[in-house]
Amino acid sequence: MHQTLAPITAPIPVRASSTDDPVELLRFAIAAHGLGAAALATLVDIRGGAARALGAHMAVAADGRFCGYVSGGCVEAAVASEALLAMREGRDRTVKFGDGSPFFDIVLPCGGGISVAIHILKDVGALRHVLDRLERRQAAGLVYSPERQTLISVDPPLRACWLEGDFLTVYRPRTRIVLSGQTLEAQAVARLAEASGYEVIAVAPGGVRSVADIIDPFTAVVLLHHELDAEAAILETALASPGFYIGALGSTRTHRRRVERLRAMAFRRDDIARIKAPIGMFGPTRDATSLALSVLADVAAARLVAYA
Repeated sequence: MHQTLAPITAPIPVRASSTDDPVELLRFAIAAHGLGAAALATLVDIRGGAARALGAHMAVAADGRFCGYVSGGCVEAAVASEALLAMREGRDRTVKFGDGSPFFDIVLPCGGGISVAIHILKDVGALRHVLDRLERRQAAGLVYSPERQTLISVDPPLRACWLEGDFLTVYRPRTRIVLSGQTLEAQAVARLAEASGYEVIAVAPGGVRSVADIIDPFTAVVLLHHELDAEAAILETALASPGFYIGALGSTRTHRRRVERLRAMAFRRDDIARIKAPIGMFGPTRDATSLALSVLADVAAARLVAYA
């Protein structure tokens, strides 16, 4: 009597979450690897326009679950399918989509093309190292070798790029906002910043002494006071810090007074020029919500300029 073997059914890719936070993606990959197998897909080439930056990730589990984005959502299921095939064959692969791709039925809306490198995770030590550095508010790096099919942790590069046949990815801590001010505007900024995934630290009156320890290169300082005296101590601390953004509430006339006070205290012209005042990307605003949108848009733009 002959037995008929049932055909192997490939898992169907299904999105597990809509996040594009690298920390969540790496945690997903580590968890999936612990359950059996996982792959990390990385955007390594852009031809023309693209919805994501070089180094963007997807993480794919052996059961078909995936998260992350390498485009605007139009190729992610196909990338997950390629990752599942790679895991089945036991070999890394690089796949092209859009312009220059063999997949004629997958067209990127932007008209460009991308290449995605799919790496089957053999171990997750490098990913854990990245997460550890990010937890300590330090930048981290990974280098992927298509030839050796390896992924190792390295010192962070300035930006994601190819170097001598290897692809380097950089990871930076999420934006921290140090917020000072007991105002309606400060409350609106805090709510919107938290909803946007930023880390918000509200500085209470008299708590300036510890502020210097929490302002790192990935921190924006937002001062929302209606009196210059109330902001003075934290502003002086911020100007001595490596924070990438310092913004202060007040009109142009108020800022002139602020500048005069700082010059009288012997602050350098370059230091004073770091202050964005009046604060925000657009203005003037007449309500707290509009101001919060203006401030956070300005913070986001400054972060992109600082770490493009």
